[in-house]
Amino acid sequence: MALGLRGVPNVPGGVEVHAAELYPRLHSLGAEVTVLARRPFRASGAPTEWAGIRVRWLPCPRLQGVEALVHTFLGVLYAAIRRPDVLHIHAVGPWLMVPLAKLFGLKVVVTHHGEDYRREKWKAPARALLRLGERLGVRFADERIVISQALLESVQQKYRRDAVVIPNGVSEPQAIEPEKLLERYGLEARRYVVQVSRLVPEKRQLDLIKAFKAAKLEGWKLVLVGGAQGSQRYADAVLEAIRGEPSIINTGFLTLPGVQTLLSQAGIFVLPSSHEGLPIALLEAMKLGVPVIASDIPPNREVGLFDTDYFAVGDTAALEARLRALSVLSSAERAQIHRRLTEICKRFDWDAIAASTMTVMERVVRPSFAVSVQRTRPARPH
Repeated sequence: MALGLRGVPNVPGGVEVHAAELYPRLHSLGAEVTVLARRPFRASGAPTEWAGIRVRWLPCPRLQGVEALVHTFLGVLYAAIRRPDVLHIHAVGPWLMVPLAKLFGLKVVVTHHGEDYRREKWKAPARALLRLGERLGVRFADERIVISQALLESVQQKYRRDAVVIPNGVSEPQAIEPEKLLERYGLEARRYVVQVSRLVPEKRQLDLIKAFKAAKLEGWKLVLVGGAQGSQRYADAVLEAIRGEPSIINTGFLTLPGVQTLLSQAGIFVLPSSHEGLPIALLEAMKLGVPVIASDIPPNREVGLFDTDYFAVGDTAALEARLRALSVLSSAERAQIHRRLTEICKRFDWDAIAASTMTVMERVVRPSFAVSVQRTRPARPH
């Protein structure tokens, strides 16, 4: 049973993409999976059964700082009644409820997606709660998964506890028909820069806008894919910065096929953020062979790009120079970059990630856990 995410499928967010890739694969390995989702994020017609997994939409207030806590509390109560073999809790905020889950006698696995208390949107009280959630989750969970080596080192140093590194992955691109989407936004293939992320301060869209304007790439556009999610003031600042700029477009949130379509035809992908876990959008761009530029922070470094692909957070002059350099690549240079990036992506395979996750789940409940990677008979809910 999974908790700590907004929902699946087609719900925006890194944890949500992770869940949408992971849980159908766990189902194919023999696990019976229930995702506890947040009702305010349920789109009209959203399923209660999807890709072999059950989705239960539990109520919660749509209020930043309260939503996740209330939903996780209700989710733990639901799990206490349903008695899954494993309760899998994502992200450090929901980890505040790990001790409660243990009081109910549940087996708990936590996955650490990033040090959320470092996000710029949170004020001191919220950051303190998120740090407490991290401490409680690490201390009381039966098993701990982290998505990067940097997070493993952080957990070991702060709490003297070990964890299993299982990274995010990248899936095979879906079949796409780019013409209609490019026409909708007035784009020309290989002649636009794209960023895919929520409009929140740590994603630093304002840095990219400043660098793009300064670069003056003739005939190029900048596409910001994503909308506001809990940081309306920052989102308004981004929209104000691009007002009256026909060369800069905000698409709002797009479903995965739309995102992959825009990525596949992009000339450059940029991730200028100050905080990440292990960025799925960056991996998706790399999988498609798009030249990338990323901020020089440990999670982005862990992907394994060349030094020239990184720039210091906030250094818009360096970002501007790199945009100019990549905008004039020859076809042969683009092909070489494509080969290098797709080779790197072989390390981030969702099938291998699912198998490793299943091994962790088995270890938590063995010997009573009935599922193994080799078996296909469904077991009790995961």
